Amino acid sequence: MDSVDEILQLKPTLVIGSVPYKQETLAKLLDHPINFLAMNPRTLADVYADIRLLAGITGRAKAAEAVIAKMRRELASIERQSKKEKRRPRFYCEAWPNPRISSPPWVADLVRIAGGEMIVPPGEKVSEARIAAAMPEVIVLAWTATGETADGAKSYEVTEWKDVPAIRGKHVYVIRDEWLNTPGPPLVDGARALRKIVGSVFNLRAHP
Repeated sequence: MDSVDEILQLKPTLVIGSVPYKQETLAKLLDHPINFLAMNPRTLADVYADIRLLAGITGRAKAAEAVIAKMRRELASIERQSKKEKRRPRFYCEAWPNPRISSPPWVADLVRIAGGEMIVPPGEKVSEARIAAAMPEVIVLAWTATGETADGAKSYEVTEWKDVPAIRGKHVYVIRDEWLNTPGPPLVDGARALRKIVGSVFNLRAHP
């Protein structure tokens, strides 16, 4: 039984999908007379808009505004901390290792809030050479659907990265994938984790 059969057995009135889609699964699903809502948020503002959209469908508008207000409040608190830093470290955040795919576009917002700068285009397939040319000072691995099991050690084995500052300085970190890849409240935890990394990098520079 494939995933489409399992979905259809539930007899849903609406199926919601968010990028990245598995194309063959989506094609099979659309072969059936079923309501499908495709979501493709790219920024935090898009994430908030999607929360409002889903709340409107389910009749939970008030609850959605509370969720959004809490996210905004907590992210603003993190951003206030980051403004104390004199310089923003350059980040490469990765959602998948083979082929290499950079983290979703909203992660660029989280990195900025945490006090860093995303220097590889987000949400794209990228080559090891392109990452090396960007010279990131921090590499963050949040591989989709892997929890915290991304293998940071493999980053140090990439020949093209031997001169990358993040490799030389041993600044490769693993973050729970849902904290960066889930377009909703878990992103606050992702911003906190990124902020902790920024603080660690600056502290290491201050105390070599």
